[in-house]
Amino acid sequence: MFELHQLEQLITVAECGTLSAAAEKLHLSQPALSRSMQKLEAELQVPLFTRHKNKIELNENAEMAVDYARKILWQSQDMIDHLRAFDLSRRTIRVGSCAPMPLWEILPALSSLYPAMTISSEMKEEEKLLQGVLDGTYQFIFLPFEVKEDGIRCRRYMEEHLFFSLPPAHALSGSKTLRLRDLNGETMLLYSGIGFWKKALEKEMPDTHFLIQTEASALGELVRASALPSFITDLVMEREGEVPNRVNIPISDPEASVTFYLAYPSDLEKIYHKFLEYFLTDSAS
Repeated sequence: MFELHQLEQLITVAECGTLSAAAEKLHLSQPALSRSMQKLEAELQVPLFTRHKNKIELNENAEMAVDYARKILWQSQDMIDHLRAFDLSRRTIRVGSCAPMPLWEILPALSSLYPAMTISSEMKEEEKLLQGVLDGTYQFIFLPFEVKEDGIRCRRYMEEHLFFSLPPAHALSGSKTLRLRDLNGETMLLYSGIGFWKKALEKEMPDTHFLIQTEASALGELVRASALPSFITDLVMEREGEVPNRVNIPISDPEASVTFYLAYPSDLEKIYHKFLEYFLTDSAS
């Protein structure tokens, strides 16, 4: 039976036009490539080349063979990709989220309930998350809206509200509430991993100079030591406490409040029932 590398060689010959050019591209000697093509012809029991005294060229049989070769190589790679993804899915729980907060509690819970599994997570745009849960990339995703798709279960998870964190000397520190645009144009500290919140800031605060920090710990130190405004949420305050010498003022824009939903394929309900019963008993939508 022919081998996949022979099909790759045949395609290369077709693309390069000559055996010598194909051999150079494949880093083979021309005699070695010629012998390989002769073996392929023997396996197929049809001639693929028209041989002249000083020239060899692909015939009509080869044109059909090249079309099949491309399909076979694509299918073989597709098989490899799907098998690897399937094997990984049996050993890994992948979680995607539109924002950092939903991951803070769910990841330790999954690790505790499924100690033999690898837990991985990442933040992506909502469209990519939804596509990922539909194509099996993720077992669980968090979105800022409810999903209504066949085969997808969606459950209400938590709410989060955005606040300005201001130094007491700031001109607006005595406000009861603020809009995002009220601080537009100022210089502010910002964490890079804020996820979907970034869209609201770009829309309502286009003139703001954000000093972006990639490490949450570094941002926390700067907030404590700096007189620059920053952001905080009610869930962060609940989890970590309020930052000393800061005034936290709620933001009244609709974009500053969110309800997170946990979405996952319906057929995973039984597989991960321990997690769902333990973690989402009171959050079914």
